[in-house]
Amino acid sequence: MNVIERIEISHHQQTLHPPFPAAWDSQPRQLFPATIVRVVDSEGREGIGSGDVMYGFDDFRSLFIGQDPIALERHSGVLDNIGFHAGRCWPLEVALWDLAGKIRGEPVWRMLGGVSNRLRAYASSGTHRPLEQVVAFAEDVRDAGFPALKLRFGRANIEDDLAALTAVRKTLGADIDLMVDCNQGWRMPWDVKAPWELAKAREVAEELIRHNVLWMEEPLYRGDYRGMAELNAETGDRLQIAGGEMTRESYEFIEMLRQGCLDVYQPDAVCSIGLLGLSRLASRVIEGGKWFTPHTWGNGIGLVANLHLTAGAVGPDGCPYLEYPFDPPEWTPEARDYPLKTPILPDAEGWLVLDESPGLGIELDETRLAATRADRATYR
Repeated sequence: MNVIERIEISHHQQTLHPPFPAAWDSQPRQLFPATIVRVVDSEGREGIGSGDVMYGFDDFRSLFIGQDPIALERHSGVLDNIGFHAGRCWPLEVALWDLAGKIRGEPVWRMLGGVSNRLRAYASSGTHRPLEQVVAFAEDVRDAGFPALKLRFGRANIEDDLAALTAVRKTLGADIDLMVDCNQGWRMPWDVKAPWELAKAREVAEELIRHNVLWMEEPLYRGDYRGMAELNAETGDRLQIAGGEMTRESYEFIEMLRQGCLDVYQPDAVCSIGLLGLSRLASRVIEGGKWFTPHTWGNGIGLVANLHLTAGAVGPDGCPYLEYPFDPPEWTPEARDYPLKTPILPDAEGWLVLDESPGLGIELDETRLAATRADRATYR
């Protein structure tokens, strides 16, 4: 019987030149960390995953060694339990799906439903740049063929955020959909600034509606269900409310669906609930008439895992756009996807397309990974 023989976890840090001034982080990022998870079966095949840093996993490794690698239901349940007792170890589930696809000879997107093998990407910016640089970036996004762009709010003054939005909408016209990420759902460990109250979110929402923004992301604290539901009811069809990227538990999403908190659900398979659990959640989201379009900020392994999940489970009808982290010069596909031999790239019309390669269909850059090996997974 083929079994899981070993699980290997390694940390890596790629220097960022120049440092990346992430909008949600008050400290510019000097390094880009990646945690690589490898699952090797007794027949020599290897599955690959990446995402969260796998804190606390070593105490539970024995729960997987010697087990059937394609018992994905069982593995998902164990990882869900580990999430309560230790950390978010969902990158292991991604690696197990990759391995299972290689064993079965089919791509993960087919294993998860086979609805589609492609989704359109939206360019997701991650910085607060000077106005002229924001406009130049928006022009580059349009010229590269992206059908949509997400901007970041959170500058010192909301007036500066709105000025950036106004300038981008004036530059791009109505040809490209715009989204705005308010980044109020969670904070970095050292950032104790209070999130917006409902009154502030209402005020900003009306401005976004005036600029024909498609969705408003994380306008309130992630646990403010009542506030999200009220805001969503007030904005109606004029503005979609998005969130849930770092919400961890299935029951939380079910409650958010029950209360009508969101129009757009954004859990990330490498951080929350995993591919199997999110494929089931995605079905409930779509049945409720909502969109399912995951958070993907991280490296290309997490991006491609969420692409397989969302294309396979719901397709373009349930996910009009998938997040594509893109904010040069610091955040290019090559810098983002340094663990991979080939970066994940959209085609000329903004489509991310998967093929019939078994598993995730990716290959690690072993030379780069050896050169970036580290004993930690931190940004500085």
